[in-house]
Amino acid sequence: MQLEFFEVPSPCVSICESDEKGHCRGCMRSRNERQEWGNFTNDEKQKVIKRCLKRKKRKLNQQKVKETEPVIEPIVAADLQPSLLDPPQEIKPVQNTDLDFSEFEL
Repeated sequence: MQLEFFEVPSPCVSICESDEKGHCRGCMRSRNERQEWGNFTNDEKQKVIKRCLKRKKRKLNQQKVKETEPVIEPIVAADLQPSLLDPPQEIKPVQNTDLDFSEFEL
């Protein structure tokens, strides 16, 4: 394998912030993997990179699932149709004396 002849470069992309699980948001390495990177053999570094790729893929899949979940809005009492079993509500008559029926034909 050609990588055995060359040093495996660090996957760091200079976005050094930890997510909720403690993995770097940029390269997805754990704290231990970041600290021990210089001490790892090339084989161990390649394994770390494979784990990081799996973590990134898993995180992207979780974000897609969250985006596609339907948003359930709470039901407000005003949006519900009144039940036939509810007591009838008072109907207030319209008292408007300004009605003009002059153009109305019988």
